[in-house]
Amino acid sequence: MSKFYGKIGYAKQIESAPGVWVDSIIEKSYRGDILLDQRRWNNDDKVNDDLNIDNKISIVADPYMYENFDSIKYVTLFGTKWKVKTITINRPRVVIYLGGVYNGKT
Repeated sequence: MSKFYGKIGYAKQIESAPGVWVDSIIEKSYRGDILLDQRRWNNDDKVNDDLNIDNKISIVADPYMYENFDSIKYVTLFGTKWKVKTITINRPRVVIYLGGVYNGKT
């Protein structure tokens, strides 16, 4: 089993102007284990295939993660930010399933 150390991005909404809410990204560092390391290429009638990873990461969670797991947007792994597909809470751990490349706000 491989080890994981990287940043997880949380999107918290803040009010930038009266009635205007925008996502503010907060990154926190975590460590854990990579339970599954798998890659998949999708060819949806495109010139270049899309790379998805079907990785499963088990993180020893802190109180901040338990309180804000619903706002996790991405995990930085192998130098790239990956979208979070599914989160499973198995106290004291949180298992995060990753998907395609995250292209949102950082």
